[in-house]
Amino acid sequence: MFSKSIKFNAALAALVLAPSLAFAHPGAGQAIGFVHGFSHPMSGLDHILAMIMVGVVAWQLGGRAVWMVPATFVAVMGLGGALGMMGISIPFVEAGIALSVIVLGAVIALNVRAPVAAAAGLVGLFAVFHGHAHGSEMPAAAAGMSYAAGFMIATATLHAIGLAMGFAIARAGDAKGALVARSAGGVAALAGIGLLTGLI
Repeated sequence: MFSKSIKFNAALAALVLAPSLAFAHPGAGQAIGFVHGFSHPMSGLDHILAMIMVGVVAWQLGGRAVWMVPATFVAVMGLGGALGMMGISIPFVEAGIALSVIVLGAVIALNVRAPVAAAAGLVGLFAVFHGHAHGSEMPAAAAGMSYAAGFMIATATLHAIGLAMGFAIARAGDAKGALVARSAGGVAALAGIGLLTGLI
């Protein structure tokens, strides 16, 4: 257990420090791209809630899901981002993003125990919408690869925060921890309904 905690904290530190490493030798376009890409997922409540909840869902499922669910989201989001950068339209992007907050919040609130493959498929579906939103809003002056690296690293960082929150909740004990996690999922789902209906 102690060894797992050390590995998790080391991975979290690497994700948090990654943005500073990306600035080691930036060119103008690369720097602009990375900064805009990294800030985009951090600038909207819908993205922040969904990304953190992907981490919490992964923690709830445990085992291989801890890395497979977030990794699937980041990989598929990259594909969605490429579609957005190329100007290929996808219908209902904003609704898909709002639904991701509702569904992931409900999964946490109801403590749904899905197979890892099903969970990865679900987050992968939502990742297309999030990625497309990031890619379609890329500034003209930004370098595409740097921009994509920025929003993918930001997303992975938010996933890691969600995982860290899950492990922190677990320290509160089984009964209290489960109540906190499920309550937070319910609040997030309600926020998602507010986002979908335009109330937030």
